[in-house]
Amino acid sequence: MRLYHSPTSPYVRKVMVLLMETGLEGSVTLVHAAGTPVDAGTMPVAQNPLGKIPALERADGPAIYDSRVICRYLDDRAGGKLYPTGPRLWETLTLEATADGILDAAILMVYEARLRPEDKRYAPWVDGQWAKIARALDAVNGRWMSHLAGPLDMGQVAVACALGYVDFRHADRNWRLGREALADWFARFSERDSMKATMPPA
Repeated sequence: MRLYHSPTSPYVRKVMVLLMETGLEGSVTLVHAAGTPVDAGTMPVAQNPLGKIPALERADGPAIYDSRVICRYLDDRAGGKLYPTGPRLWETLTLEATADGILDAAILMVYEARLRPEDKRYAPWVDGQWAKIARALDAVNGRWMSHLAGPLDMGQVAVACALGYVDFRHADRNWRLGREALADWFARFSERDSMKATMPPA
């Protein structure tokens, strides 16, 4: 299998952490890709017409894309280690969706600063994206800590990768303030070998 990859993509990081936690990292070859919404660059548009990463080429069918789809596929190949069965599955999927929503908003904030001319940037729109992130983090801190404290699953991985990206791109926002339980959990989770090995370059 070939995984189209960038070391700074938090969506790719989710996949990489899953590969390491399930012992599948040796089954995937990494292919570097880079681009933006206004310039596809080397993004795998033949494999993913949306021009996004991660995208996974596989021998048993067409390429698949979207980190959640890839993670479910790889976890299935690994024997279902990070997506539980029963009622906990719906919590796991909801946490993963929440984490991806945080990432979506955080990346839009980055694009606003990097891609839009300075005289056309709209601060209230950026603040609105941060408000989504803040609400999501409050919900995780107030509602989901018992799940995060449970057996390892993809909801935990996704939340950790989202928090890592917020640290990476928006450290000045100080997401930890008032969310001590989540901050403590993230500090512990970040000590996992898979998290250390996938930290984005400074």
